[in-house]
Amino acid sequence: MKRKLLQYSKCALLCMVVVLMPHQHLTAKAATLVVDDDKVECPNAGFTHIQDAIDAAGVGDHIRICKGIYAEQLTIQKSLVLDADSGATLMPGSMHQNTVSLSSSAPIAAAILVRNASNVTVRGLIVDGANHGISACAPDLMGIIFQNASGSIEKSAIRNFKLASGLEGCQSGDAVFVQSGGGGASSVEISDCTIHDYQKNGITANESGTQTVIRSNVVTGLGPTTGAAQNGIQIGFGAEGAIEQNLVTNNIFSPCNLVATCTAVATNILVVQSDGVEVSRNRAGISQVAIFVVANGASVLKNETFATFVFDGVRIEGNQANVRDNQVFNGAEAGIFLLGNDSTVRSNVITEAPIGILKDTSSMGDLIAANLFFDTPIKVQDPPSAGLAKVIQPKR
Repeated sequence: MKRKLLQYSKCALLCMVVVLMPHQHLTAKAATLVVDDDKVECPNAGFTHIQDAIDAAGVGDHIRICKGIYAEQLTIQKSLVLDADSGATLMPGSMHQNTVSLSSSAPIAAAILVRNASNVTVRGLIVDGANHGISACAPDLMGIIFQNASGSIEKSAIRNFKLASGLEGCQSGDAVFVQSGGGGASSVEISDCTIHDYQKNGITANESGTQTVIRSNVVTGLGPTTGAAQNGIQIGFGAEGAIEQNLVTNNIFSPCNLVATCTAVATNILVVQSDGVEVSRNRAGISQVAIFVVANGASVLKNETFATFVFDGVRIEGNQANVRDNQVFNGAEAGIFLLGNDSTVRSNVITEAPIGILKDTSSMGDLIAANLFFDTPIKVQDPPSAGLAKVIQPKR
């Protein structure tokens, strides 16, 4: 008995020593590396180029970017935090291809490429594509791209990712792109950013394996354009996630001005071939379609849409959608369009639309109840109608 007690005592003492011993990987403190392009704001900075600091940093380190203009493209392949002072601007000149699409292998030139890394944060940085120097449709011009990577983009401005006059028809020019492929995965939160002057899409999350939360951003399209049909925020092609509390406006394809003749449409929020996405508490307006879902099982909740041209405030082309508690103002064709089965459209308020809810006659098993209509001559109508799935122009 005494021998057993002695063994237990030795074991307990050994466990205590192990617990109390310092573990280097638990106690090591992340280093902070400082970058200043001219060493005026931060005279003691160790680097004048951001990429040099990235290359020198250890996993989990912080990089402080002091105010200045940094004419470089960045590649990040380790866990890092990029924390920019107010006025710190990444403005690459003569951008070149630095990756390819994981879905099509098309060449991409990105200002910031995050690849095969976890826990990467970009915070407070202005990413400006005004000096990109690309003079053709390829490589595809992008601001920040995460490929098989995770992290966040916070409180940043991503702007001027558009091509020169004469190249407006190129399906190029995206501010933020999240993509997975080859069995990899991406998980990225994009929040509190301002995104504008892009040519194709503001924020895009694509492909199976991708999960995104897109929250509290201001995304502003170019206004009426005749080139690429813009989408403000897109989740598509098997990606999962939520689009919450964003303000998205001004994505308009100007050749589309009649329901019967539109060959392409612009959207503020687009969900395409991605089931179960939640779109909630956004404000979206000034577009052909403010919120467009071409997928199943979507939740479209507590949004406000306004000033749609040609088509609808909320347009659902899919099954089992939950469309509740939305405020829809100024629908052009209808406040809410429904093409699909077993959806619930309930407790929405529709103000000023020719038709409140336009439900295709082929739709079956839908519940439409407790909606309020103001300045809307026809509350609910269900004629046969054509879907728009073939004329949307998602980014792939």
